[in-house]
Amino acid sequence: MPKDARTLIRADVIPIAEYAKIRSDKRREMIALKRRRRFHVGPYATVIFENWDTMWYQVHEMLITEQGGEEQIADELAAYAPLVPNGRELVATVMFEIEDKERRERILARLGGVERTMHIRFDGEDVPGEPEHDVERSTPDGRASSVHFLHFRMTPEQAAKFKATAGPVIFAIEHPHYRHMAVIPPEVVEEVKTDLA
Repeated sequence: MPKDARTLIRADVIPIAEYAKIRSDKRREMIALKRRRRFHVGPYATVIFENWDTMWYQVHEMLITEQGGEEQIADELAAYAPLVPNGRELVATVMFEIEDKERRERILARLGGVERTMHIRFDGEDVPGEPEHDVERSTPDGRASSVHFLHFRMTPEQAAKFKATAGPVIFAIEHPHYRHMAVIPPEVVEEVKTDLA
């Protein structure tokens, strides 16, 4: 798959019968790729940096699962193409993973707006996360979704600095009810440098 691709288009989608033949291999590849792009912030938040390959996989998984035909292809591309980094940003999926249902509901009920409190910091730079505007992920009564999509858009100077950094790179969540920071593992930083042009 093209490493320099900055979006997903209809021509990138292969027939589902073809995808079915390679699905198990793609799943193994994706597990390995996501392992190189995943880390944790605090006790519940898991962050995965997305790229063209992860979104290509997601589109095809949705198509093979739901079998919605051509109309579904357009919907999936509309949902996932915007999550392909554009060459001067990092894109992250942030998931609050809490197994116990009651505990999960109690914690998420206090995390409204958490998607607007995330930052990446490195070498004196602070890059705030911008939530994907597909749907509102916090309710008026203050409850947060368990899954958030964030764009960390950089200036050309910040992108160059990130690509050159030797670290540390910090991922911070600064919500009043979830204040946690983590040093992004150096191997993850090196992996996601490839997302920047």
